[in-house]
Amino acid sequence: MPGTNLTREEARTRAALLAVDAYEIELDLSSAREGGTFRSTTVVRFTSTEPGASTFIDLVAPAVTEIVLNGRALPLENFADSRIALPGLAAENELRVVADCAYTNTGEGLHRFVDPADGETYLYTQFEVPDARRVFANFEQPDLKATFAFTVTAPAGWVVVSNSPTPEPAGDGDTRVWTFEPTPRMSTYITALIAGPYVGVFDSYDNGAQHVPFGVYCRPSLREFLDADAIFAVTRQGFDYFQEKFDFPYPFAKYDQLFVPEFNAGAMENAGAVTFRDQYVFRSKVTDASYEARAATILHELAHMWFGDLVTMEWWNDLWLNESFATFAEVVCQAESPASQWPHSWTTFANQMKTWAYRQDQLPSTHPIMAEINDLEDVQVNFDGITYAKGASVLKQLVAYVGQDAFFQGVRAYFKRHAWGNTRLADLLGALEEASGRDLRTWSTAWLETAGINVLRPELSVAADGTIESFAVLQEAPALPAGARGEAVLRPHRIAVGLYELVDGKLVRTDRIELDVDGERTAVPQLTGRPRPAVLLLNDDDLSYAKVRLDADSLAVVTAHLGDFADSLPRALCWASAWDMTRDGELATRDYLALALSGLQRESDIGVVQSVQRQVKLALELYADPAWREEGLQRWAAAAQTALHEAPAGSDHQLAWARTLAGAARTDDQLALLAGLLDGSVEIDGLAVDTELRWALLGRLAATGRADEAAIDAELARDNTSSGQEHAATCRAARPTAEAKAAAWASVVESDTLTNYVQEAVIAGFQQPDQRDLLAAYTEKYFASVKQVWETRSHEISQQIIGGLYPSYAVSRATLDATDAWLATADPAPALRRQVVEARAGVERALRAQAADR
Repeated sequence: MPGTNLTREEARTRAALLAVDAYEIELDLSSAREGGTFRSTTVVRFTSTEPGASTFIDLVAPAVTEIVLNGRALPLENFADSRIALPGLAAENELRVVADCAYTNTGEGLHRFVDPADGETYLYTQFEVPDARRVFANFEQPDLKATFAFTVTAPAGWVVVSNSPTPEPAGDGDTRVWTFEPTPRMSTYITALIAGPYVGVFDSYDNGAQHVPFGVYCRPSLREFLDADAIFAVTRQGFDYFQEKFDFPYPFAKYDQLFVPEFNAGAMENAGAVTFRDQYVFRSKVTDASYEARAATILHELAHMWFGDLVTMEWWNDLWLNESFATFAEVVCQAESPASQWPHSWTTFANQMKTWAYRQDQLPSTHPIMAEINDLEDVQVNFDGITYAKGASVLKQLVAYVGQDAFFQGVRAYFKRHAWGNTRLADLLGALEEASGRDLRTWSTAWLETAGINVLRPELSVAADGTIESFAVLQEAPALPAGARGEAVLRPHRIAVGLYELVDGKLVRTDRIELDVDGERTAVPQLTGRPRPAVLLLNDDDLSYAKVRLDADSLAVVTAHLGDFADSLPRALCWASAWDMTRDGELATRDYLALALSGLQRESDIGVVQSVQRQVKLALELYADPAWREEGLQRWAAAAQTALHEAPAGSDHQLAWARTLAGAARTDDQLALLAGLLDGSVEIDGLAVDTELRWALLGRLAATGRADEAAIDAELARDNTSSGQEHAATCRAARPTAEAKAAAWASVVESDTLTNYVQEAVIAGFQQPDQRDLLAAYTEKYFASVKQVWETRSHEISQQIIGGLYPSYAVSRATLDATDAWLATADPAPALRRQVVEARAGVERALRAQAADR
């Protein structure tokens, strides 16, 4: 039985048979305040190339009450296994389906949320990958595009937003009816509906005759924190940049951005009605890195209006065409737009997104960028660092290979040629080949159709007088883990070699050589006879996607002077290389800690600072020799305490170190400092102990047994919001008692009533690295439960549990053996197997790193 799955072959067969014209969808949401189900009525018109043939339409719903095909009532028994069988098609067809669909609390389909701040109900849809069928009957695959006309009945006083401009509601009494104009042709997964007493701020983009209405929405309880002007400014920046680069006007009638509660992703590119997680409405002070991250997300979703919404992949194996391009576009817009506040965006990309890609690409589940997607379950676990970050890295490499002008010339032709249609990889490559005059088939095979990450190392010979006798770049093929899909290959790289010298205490680039690297060894004769610089940096400017190593002398200089690079990007590349070496067991965790303690003192980029802070904590908890771990953790906590007091008052660095100490405090005096900051008996000049920082302080006090249930209840009374309830759930689960762990486990695994965000919060509190002994009993329980979780929960909920509750802190051979025994006997579905195998790989890597640290 297919269940909620759909195979690629089924989709191909259906696409060959059908062409879909239009949907008319009526949703009665007058029951929203009570929850349960809502009435969904769908009329869809479509043609068939084979009259008399049969097919099916998709629907996930508790009940169907009416199925009428071409005036003929079909048996309700035709609805089974999330499909409605449609026999005896005509050449032209009209299907009417009436169903009772369910509100969800999982962030999938039509999510229902009650705000504790005002008791009001808020709804929004999230349909990617296959969840529009939870709200209306449809042909749920991206290449069966159609127009969509929504009619929505909802409580009076509500705001209702969809892909088309919001009409004036009609009617009187307790409900109103909104009748939306049909959309342009689009895929089911980018349709949207947001409804509830949201509040909005409005503006527009005006450029000559072009007028695009803007709206930014959130819940009333967040309105005081909504900095709409800043959001509009970034949006205008994107409109200016993308319309000029793509030479195609924004393709929809308006552009709304809605910040919604309990959102599973960062955002979703619904056409003209983008939804964002409302943590991007900052309730408390955050660092500039958070504003940069929000701006990147805004630009990412705006780029999708062209790449993904206007032109859509035919099937999910080309998901990277959507996500990689949008990721590349967000960064290049930030880097090049005159209006950008963050022109150093490639530094952020190198330090965060690429490290995500490197980590993902070394897992047993690694796959080519153009992944083989056999069914929906495959794609649902494929929104990963390869699809987003590696793909964007490779696009940057492609730009270096063909030139940016030719790249965007090809993109412009691609949009004009395929507007409102569906494409495959060959369509984009063909447009780029025409624009650049270069054959990209070999490039595509090497970069898009193979897995793994190459390593580039310098080969250097220096004469007695200090001049370079020879220099070459050595390339290693990826060491693909057992079971990985794809073939390990040597790839062509366009890279730069940077030459850096110490000048007045700063590492300054004195020269740069750009070249093509191919094969196992590429000589660089341009360096022969030149004085050896202080640092030779491969892949300077981060043009290619590869792990980079330093020669011994360069590494020594970088270790002593990492924070002294005059520019942020080479610093980020060296930080990333050091982190990768630590994960690979080539650099001991204690040496990485020493590097961090030295380099962070002089690191100015707050995004880099916060990334390294997170990585140090992870390295100490997982990669340090257990016999030395406590010493390392104490050194880190002491350094954080010192840095907090020494950071400039009110600075981003001060806040970052405060949050780091809140996660690292161990000694009585450090924990007393946290308690003093929380109760107001201790003040640090410039440090605002606001709502989010208070919860961070309390979380550590709860995890160490310094804060009890009464303290958690008191803090929740101060902040009785949805965020406050989630933080309180984390604190309760973090308490170091057997009772707290048992209650947390039961609420997540033995019950299914928690919302997606509360469940995530409980899991975060449950998994405390300081509580390994308390958690030891749950390894056996995990493997006894995980398959049932997969089979009985929704994808998002099960993925949280499977990844979040895996015994990742139990770094031992016994954990690997328990995992292997389960994999050998449980017969898990491929997507479930992938998640568990990925978690196992983390323990295996940690064991190797611990051995290296010893």
